Amino acid sequence: MMKYKHVFFDLDHTLWDFEANSREALHEIFTAQNIQHLLSCTFEQFLEVYYSINNNFWELYKQGKVSREKLRDGRFIETFKLFKYHHTELPKQISNSYLKISPYKKQLFDGAFAVLNYLQNKGYNLHIITNGFNEVQYIKLHESGLLPYFTSITTSEIAGENKPHLAIFDYALNLAKATANNSIMIGDNFEADIEGAVKAGLDAIWFNPGKITQQSSLRFTTIHHLGEIEKCL
Repeated sequence: MMKYKHVFFDLDHTLWDFEANSREALHEIFTAQNIQHLLSCTFEQFLEVYYSINNNFWELYKQGKVSREKLRDGRFIETFKLFKYHHTELPKQISNSYLKISPYKKQLFDGAFAVLNYLQNKGYNLHIITNGFNEVQYIKLHESGLLPYFTSITTSEIAGENKPHLAIFDYALNLAKATANNSIMIGDNFEADIEGAVKAGLDAIWFNPGKITQQSSLRFTTIHHLGEIEKCL
């Protein structure tokens, strides 16, 4: 008899390759808007600045210090400012373009479909818990072909809290008609996915393709490739 009935996955950086898809979308926009000429920078230079600012905005958003709207536009406005471009209309247009383009990108981590098929065939109920906006995350799931695998989708927007907050895990468990004891969480973000899940009473598998060192007294399993899940479940 299986110990678990329910397997919860994070989406971005775990199944859906956020970095690859984001880079592809930003490169399209960078080229179409001739940003190299406008800001006198290469794409790699633009990307380095954008990623740093974007990470800061997401951290502020998680802390409740900026709104969803401020995050969406502010990360591009502030990036352009660092390249001495202080008008806001174009960065806002680029923000809109990015939000329209990036969710339709389809790059997944290697082994994603294989492990989902394996788990489904073994009889597990599969679910998503993701920090993200409802509409955007559903587009990613649909366009990439992931959506049919999952019986419930919990986004931080619909749950009203971000991981690692206990409330989003409680919401997801209730939605899935699951309990913490018969559920396991798989995700890449140690604080949000692993610490959050374990503190909510779930077991956890840390997807760590970058082989980051992490000191913790919590009990969890670490994998470096999605295919290793088959050895765990």
